[in-house]
Amino acid sequence: MSTHARITLAALLSGALFGLGLAVSGMTDPQRILGFLDVSGDFDPALLFVLGGAVLTTLVLFRFVLRRPAPVLAARFQIPALKQIDRPLLLGAALFGIGWGLAGYCPGPALVGLGVLSPEALWFVPAMLLGMYLHRWLGGR
Repeated sequence: MSTHARITLAALLSGALFGLGLAVSGMTDPQRILGFLDVSGDFDPALLFVLGGAVLTTLVLFRFVLRRPAPVLAARFQIPALKQIDRPLLLGAALFGIGWGLAGYCPGPALVGLGVLSPEALWFVPAMLLGMYLHRWLGGR
């Protein structure tokens, strides 16, 4: 099997596993996310446990991963060099948070929602793609 085919297969399997995890944990339901963000109303802490599990897993396993000289399917690790918080990061985080708060979706669950024809995902995913296009178009100026 070629390297490109192995990378594609690994990406497909990783995405499927991620989507399965989102579905099993209920994170594909926008109402669950909006319930987490509704701290003064009908608060749903499920996302907090999912996030906590992800952070704990990363804290434990990231050290083992970075001990390797390189990833299994790449020549080197791609770790961001930028160490400070800058204006583009803050603006991007704010836009992400606003979109997440309005729709109850972030990109991963939105794609899962699109797969099951969720009404929210049917308008969120095109808006997300338009935002990505605008970022690339404005970034090139």
